[in-house]
Amino acid sequence: MPEVRLSVEEYLDLLEQIAKGGKKVVAGGRQMKRAVKKSRTASAYSKRYGAAFKRLQKKYKTKSGAWRKGGFKACQKAAHAAAKRGRK
Repeated sequence: MPEVRLSVEEYLDLLEQIAKGGKKVVAGGRQMKRAVKKSRTASAYSKRYGAAFKRLQKKYKTKSGAWRKGGFKACQKAAHAAAKRGRK
């Protein structure tokens, strides 16, 4: 394995680049741009479903706020049914 010798300045620059999380550690290396991810827009159905779920969940929870046995599944089913009825 070849021996690599760095000056103190080169070593400190290398540590600084690593600390910044930069991809460009080697001088003259190419720098890649990250693709900007498009944010998801909620559909009308998912908005109706979310609102129906929030509205119905109190029927399927205990006084302490925990889900009853099978309550989440039943609430989910009822919310889907309510969301389907709401579309026109």
